[in-house]
Amino acid sequence: MNVILHLGLGSFHRAHLAVYLHELIQSGDTGWQLAGGNTRPDMAETIAALAAQGGAYTLETISPAGEHRYTRITSIRQVIPYTPDLAGLIAQGASSDTKIISFTVTEAGYYLDAQNRLDLATFADLRADLDAARAGQPGSTIYGALTALLRARMKSGAGPVTLLNCDNLRHNGDRSRGGLLQFIELVGDAALLAWVQTNTTSPNAMVDRITPRPTPDVRERVLAATGVDDPAALMGESFIQWVIEDRFIAGRPAWETVGVEMVQSVDAYEEAKIRLLNATHSCIAWAGTLVGYLYIHEGTHDPAIRQMAFDYVTDDTIPVLDTPEKPCPLNLPQYRDVVLDRFGNPAIRDTNQRVAMDGFSKIPGFIAPTIRERLAAGATIDSVAMLPALFLAYLQVWHRGGIPYTYQDQAMDPAVAHAICDAADPVAAFCADAPLWGELAGDARLVDAVRRASARVTAFVAAHPGAGAR
Repeated sequence: MNVILHLGLGSFHRAHLAVYLHELIQSGDTGWQLAGGNTRPDMAETIAALAAQGGAYTLETISPAGEHRYTRITSIRQVIPYTPDLAGLIAQGASSDTKIISFTVTEAGYYLDAQNRLDLATFADLRADLDAARAGQPGSTIYGALTALLRARMKSGAGPVTLLNCDNLRHNGDRSRGGLLQFIELVGDAALLAWVQTNTTSPNAMVDRITPRPTPDVRERVLAATGVDDPAALMGESFIQWVIEDRFIAGRPAWETVGVEMVQSVDAYEEAKIRLLNATHSCIAWAGTLVGYLYIHEGTHDPAIRQMAFDYVTDDTIPVLDTPEKPCPLNLPQYRDVVLDRFGNPAIRDTNQRVAMDGFSKIPGFIAPTIRERLAAGATIDSVAMLPALFLAYLQVWHRGGIPYTYQDQAMDPAVAHAICDAADPVAAFCADAPLWGELAGDARLVDAVRRASARVTAFVAAHPGAGAR
């Protein structure tokens, strides 16, 4: 039996990779199965429920038209319990049955700066994992965990393995691989570094399916619809997409038979998804929070917020992704409209809290590239500047304690964020932050555009007298 070992049994993995593999197995191709567990002691109740159910769980999908479907997903055949020494994960990673190690940790969990270097100065947990790895111990970051797994695999002689990133990180295979190789080099393990370079591949991939954090009503609907009381039930939109570069060193499932697009390069798909979907998603979440909405669909149906998102894509993003020199293979206006329809699905009830998180990695990853390319072409950035202006306004409300939920941001240094908001000129301080903007930091064109956009954001909020976050 061929095994995919997945690190991070969160909702997205169980609504995406696990679903594609389930469909492959249901088609009669039973040569692959999933094993998985977490590298941190989180999601304890969900992991326990999955273990008790033999890895099975119910997925509810809801279309924009309101169609509900319920599927029992059975592709996860082994749920590995968390232990601080990651013994179960390491053992499975060292098995010759394991041909793919996949992972979902969110983009901020790769600790990469604007130059794709590990940001050791900012992240204490990354430094702690380096110390642990030097002592031969596993760690909780993706690099600490993978180093421990791959060391054991090298020693066991289990052979090559593909490292498959399932996150929204741009060029996710290349960049996570770069971070891993830097980490191993810093550990000082020359033998492991050489082995990983020779015996692993890291294909880039683009993943897409809106998957909110499960709420108690999902379990209730699943029970009512199926008669199964499933504490591991989850919900996602009906839309699903996965595009993967076909670079697997030890074989792979025949995913193309169940709708996965296997390609030579994911670049065009990745840029479209990151800039038209991910950045727009954040725009709606930040704007919606500022005027008191709780859910993404509420902001999407607000005419002013929808127009901000539409203008960002139409005015500034499509022109840099589809050019005469490099035409895009996708119909980007159609893609934009599908994205907004998906975001407007009221049944998904995706929260602004979930989507607004990690702004300090989303600005450089999702938004700054469009600004940089527009400026390089001598073009205006008025529409795209609304997104950083919204985030700055959001950050200022957070600074005052006015966000009605806990804001999570792995890449944010709270002291730096508070200092930006306390500055005599917050716009200038925000635009001067090098981790956010790289070589654009302090650029007068950026400062001027964000200043004008901030005035429009202020007017937008003032026009919503019922705004809940001020």
